[in-house]
Amino acid sequence: QVQLLESGGGLVQAGGSLRLSCAASGGTFGSYNMGWFRQAPGKERDFVAAIHWSGLSTYYADSVKGRFTISRDNAKYTVYLQMNSLKPEDTAVYYCAADRYTMGSTRYEYAVWGQGTQVTVSS
Repeated sequence: QVQLLESGGGLVQAGGSLRLSCAASGGTFGSYNMGWFRQAPGKERDFVAAIHWSGLSTYYADSVKGRFTISRDNAKYTVYLQMNSLKPEDTAVYYCAADRYTMGSTRYEYAVWGQGTQVTVSS
C-alpha cells in the first residue's frame, strides 16, 4: 500500500493562503481515494475534504466549503489542499489519508495516514 508524506504547513496570518501537499510512494496512487483531515489540540480528528481516485468528484466539510480546494495529480502521485481566506479556527495538524474503497468523512474509513503537517493561523 502507499505511504504518505504531507508538507506545506506553516504560520500564516488570518486571511492568508497556504497550499498543502501530500506525496504518495510505494503503491498505485491512482487507485486510491484521498482525504484531508485536521486535528486541533484536545479535539477530534475532523474531516476537511475528499477526492475520488479519478479526480472527478470532491466534497468538503461545511466549515471549509468555498475556501479550500482539494485536487490531485496522479502522474505526480500527489494530492493538494489549497487553503484560502484562512481563519484562526483553521489552526490544526493537517493529515492526508488514503483508501481504495471509500471517500468517507470519518477517520475510521481510511486505511493509510500520513504523519501530519502543522498549520497555524494568527489573528
